[in-house]
Amino acid sequence: MADVSVSFDSIIKHFEALPDPRHTRNRRHLLGDVIVISVCGVIVGCDGPTSIARWAKEKEAWLREVLALPHGIPSRDCIRRVLSALKPEAFQTCFQSWIAACLVDSEKDSQPTIAIDGKTMRRSHDRAAGLGPLHLVSAWASEQGLALGQVATEEKSNEITAIPELLDQIDVQGAVVTIDAMGCQKEIAEKIVAEQGDYVLAVKDNQPKLHQAIQEVFRAHPEDDLQRVPHRRHETREKGHGRRDERYYYLAKVPRDFPLKKAWPSVKAIGMAVRITAKNDGATSNDVRYFIVSRYLSGPRFAQAVRGHWGIENSLHWVLDVTFDEDQSRTRKRHMANNLSWLRRFAISLLKRHPSKHSIKGKSEIAGWSNEFLTEVLAVQGT
Repeated sequence: MADVSVSFDSIIKHFEALPDPRHTRNRRHLLGDVIVISVCGVIVGCDGPTSIARWAKEKEAWLREVLALPHGIPSRDCIRRVLSALKPEAFQTCFQSWIAACLVDSEKDSQPTIAIDGKTMRRSHDRAAGLGPLHLVSAWASEQGLALGQVATEEKSNEITAIPELLDQIDVQGAVVTIDAMGCQKEIAEKIVAEQGDYVLAVKDNQPKLHQAIQEVFRAHPEDDLQRVPHRRHETREKGHGRRDERYYYLAKVPRDFPLKKAWPSVKAIGMAVRITAKNDGATSNDVRYFIVSRYLSGPRFAQAVRGHWGIENSLHWVLDVTFDEDQSRTRKRHMANNLSWLRRFAISLLKRHPSKHSIKGKSEIAGWSNEFLTEVLAVQGT
């Protein structure tokens, strides 16, 4: 059984440096208590201040055992004011020591994968204020299943400016950073390398010259399977869901005569991933993707990075919409929407790391019923 007092005291310590945005005359409830209640509420599936306050009221007897609560359970208006006033950057910074504790046993991953990708909260628009849906760019530690940080923008196209901000928030030293084609920018590539990380960046038609140059390298050796080019290869075969997938990964050193060497000085290898899908009804399809890479990785490591990038879509974004119904969130206040979305991402991280075999939704439900299980979720660190 998890030690309740140690768990909650240690959690509150993570937020001691967080400035309280409320006026002193409005501080009836301790900021740490409000944050812990909000974290717990989101873990058990609450979608906003009203449901968080309802859950806390039902759990008041237990919460009084583990928190100070000098004036009882905070109201929904108190929770709303705090989540609306807290600056998202400062709020997320206070989670860093907690995240570090979750990563304490992850040193065995000699070069972990950090996937960066964006997601739009589709119903968070505020037409009266002239605001479109909130778009969030997140960093996800693929092997650990852990959210590392996020930056909010007003438009998907702003990912290009949001990614450098996100890189400033997280530690990429010794990691392989994967980003889709939107993030394939010279400044982003150089920033990752400058911070002692490596990258695997997808390349599409938004970088037409680079895309064409990579295609020409691989097309020049179709018959000999790249035998005349220094390269590494890996392949996988999978069956299931009425289809068979064959994947082939090729990583070649950048040729001496590669025309964009000077424009992209940190690129050390170029990659190609081919997927051939055969369905049970006989239909087949294929997909080819291209990449630039800052290190001449092994074939399996390159394949792991390419496949691992989709972990942020399958393990984070899909869960946010299916389990936490984030796409339907109508929260209009930008700070509160940003802070709630971060709490959802962090809740998923903690729930995924709990060793029980239940689904994320199942763990969330059990945490809502069982105080002991919720305490265990909060106490989970490196596993």
